[in-house]
Order: sequence, then structure tokens, then C-alpha cells
Amino acid sequence: MASGQDTLWDRFLSPVIRGLLDKEQMLALRDRIAWQNTIDRYQLPTFVYPEYYHTQNYHGIEGGYLTQTAAITYDPITQYVLPPYEPWIRQSLIDGIRTQPRKILDLGCGTGSMTIPLKQAFPGAVVTGLDLSPYMLAVAEDRAKQADVAIEWVHGTAELTQFETGSFDLVTAALLFHETPPAVAQTILAEGYRLLAPGGEIAILDGNQHTLRSLDWLNNIFEEPYIQAYAAGNLDAWLGKAGFDDVRTKDVFWLNQVSTGVRL
Repeated sequence: MASGQDTLWDRFLSPVIRGLLDKEQMLALRDRIAWQNTIDRYQLPTFVYPEYYHTQNYHGIEGGYLTQTAAITYDPITQYVLPPYEPWIRQSLIDGIRTQPRKILDLGCGTGSMTIPLKQAFPGAVVTGLDLSPYMLAVAEDRAKQADVAIEWVHGTAELTQFETGSFDLVTAALLFHETPPAVAQTILAEGYRLLAPGGEIAILDGNQHTLRSLDWLNNIFEEPYIQAYAAGNLDAWLGKAGFDDVRTKDVFWLNQVSTGVRL
């Protein structure tokens, strides 16, 4: 595991935001989940984690997303670091969808913070969430139960899924690409193209690359090992390279963007 960075988040912001968190709610979540049983149910004994994922810390957490701490604190912290209001930012992805999907795959679903709203927006669709962390999936499963929505949760890599070609109408990814090396992000886009049926759509919510390029200091707030490489890239070009047509990117509250593309 990589050694931690000395970030502004660690020195100044984390103590402030952690003081705002509902600790009783997080403890209740921790105690409600049968962690080992749930993790064993999702994770194959022979599963091998990609090096880019398990050798890095994320957000100042030793062990990154492969920890109970990351899973429990992700949603309480994200509400404060996705300005101006997290539900608005996530709704922008849903508002950008141009189709009426029947089968949806949310890549890098984490705790289901995008997957659950997708199911609520398209209640007739079959929705699947895929993530590399069984800890995050354990929280996603609990959140879906609390929201009373039926979602299939799958443990695996977004760049090499086990789903059949053309088996989805909509593939989404929220806040995933800035946390992967650009080469992996482009592989994920190619996999998303493979998974979509003709006429299917991909929708991506992530940091605004143009804004991030002009705010070097912002890249140092959190421990984000790949965000500078992401900011230097061009998601529209990556989508075109993967084969997507009618590629569109819209700025969302300056710091974020929603990008969409269609498989013809």
C-alpha cells in the first residue's frame, strides 16, 4: 500500500467535516451489517484486485476502498464535498439521459449513491450495480433495503465485466474516472460500449476536466492518486475513441460535468 500524502484535506478539512458527521448513524450502519458474511457472499476467493486499485490510498484512508471505514464514511463525507448540493449533482446525470432504459448497469457503483436514484427514476428497469469493493457493496445492499428498491449488486472490475455483449440499454459511471488511470478509464469505456445494445447510451458524471486543469491547488485537497492525469485528459475524445457517437458534455455547477454518448 502506498504511503499517504500530506494533503489539505488531512491537515484542515477532514477534522472540520468529520466533526459534522452523524456518528450515531454511522455506528448504527456499522452494527447493522454482517460484514464478513456479506463480503464472503460477494467476493470470490480467487479474485485478484487490479494493482492500480489496491496499491493506493484514497481520501487519506489507509487501504482505500477495501476497508470498512471507507464504506461507512463515504456517503456522510460526500454530501459535504460535492457542492453545492449532492442530490442536484447526481440528478444532473439522470436529467442528461436521453433514452428510456429497460436494463441499466452502474459501473463503480460504490455505496449505491447513484444506483439507487437511477432505480427510483426508472422503476421499471432492471438495475445492476458493479463495484470493486465488497465493503462498498455491503453498504449499497443495506441502503437499497432501506430505500425499498430491488437492485442486483455484483463484485467485479468495470474494465472487464462478465456480462454478455449488448445486454444493457444504459451504462452509467458516477465519480469513477478520476479515480482510475486514464488507460484504465479508456478500457472501461470500451467495455461499456461492448455491453450496450445498439441505440444504448452511456452517461458519466465526474469532475470537470477543464476546471480541474486550471485549479492545481484543488487537486491537492484530497488524496486522489489519479486526478491530475484525469484532468489532463479529454473524456469526449475517450468516448469517441471507444466508438460512441453523438458525444455531449455539459458543465454542472462548474466543478463537475456530465458526458453522454450513444452506441449506433
